[in-house]
Formats: sequence, C-alpha cells, structure tokens
Amino acid sequence: MAFEDLKDKITPKNPSREVSPNRGTALSHDQERGDATKSLRQWQRDNNIDLDAQVKIKRVSHMRYQHPDLAEITTFLRDFGMTVAKKTDTQRWYRGYGPDQYVYYAHAGPKKFLGGTFEVSSYAELEKASAISGATPITSLADAPGGGHLVTLHDPEGFPINLIYGQTPREKSGPMPEILSTNYETHKPRVAAFRRFKPGPAAVHRLGHYGLCVLDFPTQLQWYTRTFNFAPTDFLYIDNPDAATTSDAASNSNSKVDVAVFLHIDIGPDYTDHHTFFMASAQKPHVHHCSFEVHDFDAQNLGHEWLAAKGYSSVWGVGRHILGSQIFDYWWDTTGNMVEHYADGDLVNEETPVGWGAAGDESLAVWGPEVPKWFLD
Repeated sequence: MAFEDLKDKITPKNPSREVSPNRGTALSHDQERGDATKSLRQWQRDNNIDLDAQVKIKRVSHMRYQHPDLAEITTFLRDFGMTVAKKTDTQRWYRGYGPDQYVYYAHAGPKKFLGGTFEVSSYAELEKASAISGATPITSLADAPGGGHLVTLHDPEGFPINLIYGQTPREKSGPMPEILSTNYETHKPRVAAFRRFKPGPAAVHRLGHYGLCVLDFPTQLQWYTRTFNFAPTDFLYIDNPDAATTSDAASNSNSKVDVAVFLHIDIGPDYTDHHTFFMASAQKPHVHHCSFEVHDFDAQNLGHEWLAAKGYSSVWGVGRHILGSQIFDYWWDTTGNMVEHYADGDLVNEETPVGWGAAGDESLAVWGPEVPKWFLD
C-alpha cells in the first residue's frame, strides 16, 4: 500500500492526540473471521461436492517446469536456496533440506509450465485419477530420485496438475537450521548467547503452494474442489451491482462476485497450511507463482540480500501478507517465472470457517513495499 493511500489512516483527526502504536495480535480462526463466514462442510454441501468422489491428496510435493537453459536456471535455483539432487543432460531435480526427494523438477526445452505435483494417499487414488477424462496413463518415475508413479491431468483451461504415489522419502534430511529464541522487552530467554549470521541463500525447506490466474473462475473452482479434496479457506470478492449471478459470499448478495480463492488440502481435523493452491480471475490465463518455505525472518532477509547482490530481479518484498499471515518475498527466475520465499504461515483445519473479504491491494499485505499494480493481472 502506498504511503499516500494511508494518509487518512495515519493522520489523527485531532492533532493534539497521540497516535496509537502498532501492535500484533494472534486471533483464533473464529475471532478472525467475523460475520462473513460459512462452515466448510456447509459450503461443500451448498456446492454439491461429493467428498467420496474426490481424488484424495495428502500434501504438495514439487513443481515441474520446462526451461531453455538448464545451466542458467540451476545457477538461479542454487542462489534461491536449492541443491541439485540429480541431473542428466535434459533433466534436473532440486531438493531442499526437508524430507522430500526433490521440490522442483526442470526439463530442457522452451519455457513451459508443467504443473504442480501432489502426493495422493494410495495407489488406488492414483488409479482413480487416471480414469478421469484426459488423464495420462500411470507413468513410472524410475529415473527420478525416490522413484514413484505419476499421473497428469489438465483442468478446464488446460493447466496441468500432477499426482504422485510411491516415492520413497530421503533417508536423511537436513541439516535443520537452529530455532533462535527472541528477547522481548519483558521476556528475555536468550541469555549470554550472541546472535551471529552467515550470508548466503535462504535455504529452501519445502514447496508450500502455487497459484494460477484464470479466465473462468467459477468453472475452475468447481473443477478443483470437486476433483480433489481442495477446500476454500478464504475468498476475495469485488462489488458488482450488475452481476447476473449470486455470489457465494455469506451475505448471499448479488452485488458481490468471488474473484480469488485460497485453497487448503482438506485432511479433516489435522492442521495444514492456510493455502496450498490459489486462483485469481484475470484477463489472461497464466501461472502466477510458486512458493517455497524458508526458516524464519532473518533467513528470508539474508536470502533477499543475496539474490539482490547477484543481480536478480525482485518482484515484491519483503513484506507480510494478511491472508495466510506469511512473510513473503517474490522474485523473477531467469526464465521469467515468478517464485517466492515465505516463512511463518497460518495453519487451518476442517473447523476453520470459510472467510470472505474485499479484493484490492489493501487486502494483500500488512506491511511491505507497495504492491506492483500488475501483480494479479
């Protein structure tokens, strides 16, 4: 948000009064949601979603892209915090320090988005997915680290999504960064311990989420939430007095239409990331970005400085999002794809009410640089 846009908020009505200080608060999901909510199970019933028909995914696994210059993208991804797990003349697999065999796959060829990849809960779920119209046959990943089997589907707008099963985890992950304690004004657990940091990339732990910009938002939403156990955490809407259809906002007002959604993996009472996949309505369909978790705020800022010193192009960051709460930092890779580091994200489960909020730049960040005007175009 630009400083000019904040003038009315930060300038006191009565100049003689002191300005209230900023403060952070941790709210429960019921407190945070307010009135514009609906229970997840009610939303699913209202949208005629058959939970038994969904292909059950467990977690997000890795991203798949095609790049014209594997050496160039390898240099970038190393500076971004990944390590080469395996390479051939035409393929690269990159890992983080978590238990995943790899978090990113690159194939040689013209720039192309090859889809996000999700682990399904059983081979039977992989077979269920392979029976969906347009799905590829189940393919062996014998050459990939950890092996496994893969199926690729395409959504109604042609975006690929991959499903994997049978991959063996790494025998040893890590090393894990140290969890550093923080000294506050009245609580100082760090005694006779001195903080020191080493410059370098922000080491990637795992893939967290990715997102798409789509033309037909309602159709895409229906396909993803009926085909897989994706569940909405938050919707963003715009005012549209002339809308011909009724929005699914809690008010059921036809003056609002949903234009973006943050979706988590519905695994019942177990907690999972606020969003693993998101979509936003746009004039031109394209992949928006993919996002990888790093250790903490210090790691993220050191990583930002490392990428800047190497001459890479920053998109937006460092800042803190509102929905999801995570600290963000977006960059362009050397092929022209947007990638993100994030830390400190929210967790939700089936008891978290579905929320609605107004779309706009002010809904994107609590603090940080001004959002680029084209960010969600």
